[in-house]
Amino acid sequence: MTREEAHALDLADPLARFRDAFDLPSGVIYLDGNSLGPPPLSAHERLERTSRREWGEGLVRSWNAAAWIEAPLRVGGKIARLIGANPGEVTVADATSVNIFKLAAGALSLRPGRRTILSETASFPTDLYALQGLVALLDGRAQLKTVAPEDLVAAIDDETAVVVLTHVHYKSALRWDMAAVTAAAHAKGALVLWDLCHTAGAIAADLNGAQADLAVGCGYKYLNGGPGAPAFLFVAERHQSAIRSPLWGWMGHAAPFAFEDGYRGAPDIRGQVTGTPPILALAALEAGVDLQLEADPSLVEAKGLALADLFIAEAEASADPELRLASPRDAARRGLHLAFAHPAGYAIVQALIARGVIGDFRAPDIARFGFSPLFLGYAEVWDAAQALGEVLASRAWDRPEFQARAAVT
Repeated sequence: MTREEAHALDLADPLARFRDAFDLPSGVIYLDGNSLGPPPLSAHERLERTSRREWGEGLVRSWNAAAWIEAPLRVGGKIARLIGANPGEVTVADATSVNIFKLAAGALSLRPGRRTILSETASFPTDLYALQGLVALLDGRAQLKTVAPEDLVAAIDDETAVVVLTHVHYKSALRWDMAAVTAAAHAKGALVLWDLCHTAGAIAADLNGAQADLAVGCGYKYLNGGPGAPAFLFVAERHQSAIRSPLWGWMGHAAPFAFEDGYRGAPDIRGQVTGTPPILALAALEAGVDLQLEADPSLVEAKGLALADLFIAEAEASADPELRLASPRDAARRGLHLAFAHPAGYAIVQALIARGVIGDFRAPDIARFGFSPLFLGYAEVWDAAQALGEVLASRAWDRPEFQARAAVT
């Protein structure tokens, strides 16, 4: 594809209008929205209003007057529309790691007598860490079993309580068939807990269409909720009255302002909320979600995959024998980011950042690039691929300043 052809695609793009809704610096091609989404302009406005008017003027009255107390369920209901769930099945709460812990424990409570939590090797580390911590706390009453992805479905057996999977793998972008895996687990009497961190706002997921049981996700990637944005969790309505959260807090109580001495959990999704909601963070997240809801999810997914395909074609034209696509080539089997393996992966990413093309690195050798459809265009992606080709051809990455590892890669 020529740059002129890429530009023509931008002119015909129904999502092109969203670019002006983001606060992005000039001279930068941002291919890391899969790690941290950029701020919508509306987020700045929402934070200003929440801080100055609701907090500064309303003070404690804003829990009622500005509906702060309703924010976790209100924003959760909006996220539900992006992931194929009903409003009363999603709430914003805590962080992804905490929610993995809570819902994995909840799954064990729904499957008494079963003690195996099944996941894949090399899953996102925080998911496995949370599961390892849960198993250690239960001290022999549960076990974590990890297998290679190709062996996972066959490993589901009568001891499996819950299968925990990242729908789109954080490194390779491999996408699981949600409906097929869920059906296979249900056939064995097991539940499935999906991590949607690289799905929500990117892939047109349908939790209820897949008969999903449980899910978690973060707010700072494709939902553009800001660094450290609160996470969300999904519990299918059919499980809500029976599931037990291991973390009891006043906001999960059936009547939090009754201030009862004993815990009496809410029988619906509110039972998965623990502590006081972070209102400023929720304000920024809601702005990002509101913007995402203006776009057709099927168009978002299709454009993101097309941008990635363009990048693959142009990057591989560089003919560097050491550059290898480490993501599925078939677009239907991946999410909206790409992984390229190269022995100098870290230095290549740093050399690109110095040229204004921002991606990131994942050990041991993966240069990772994300294709967020709301603010990226085809011509920009074409330019980014040419920059990669130039860095490879000139070995611009082979400079001392690009070799030193920073704390965050």
